[in-house]
Amino acid sequence: MDNNFEKIKCLIDENRLDEAITELTVVISKTPTDVAFYLRGNAFRKLGDWKRAIGDYCSAMELNPDSPAAEAYKAAIAVLDYRNT
Repeated sequence: MDNNFEKIKCLIDENRLDEAITELTVVISKTPTDVAFYLRGNAFRKLGDWKRAIGDYCSAMELNPDSPAAEAYKAAIAVLDYRNT
């Protein structure tokens, strides 16, 4: 993972989610990558915005089916299924 993504991952870990989302949105607008969508999905998930998180995980999987977003997507769906039973 490149240095910019490490910085953004730290923002997410520190719950500076709006900053992370802003930076990732800029990255995605220039060069969409599975890593950028995956990380932004993680930020949205931490905010409780499941719809946008799942959308970003799907975008990441379209770019790279082997992305860690595939597992994150499954976990998000499992949480939502559990909440809606």
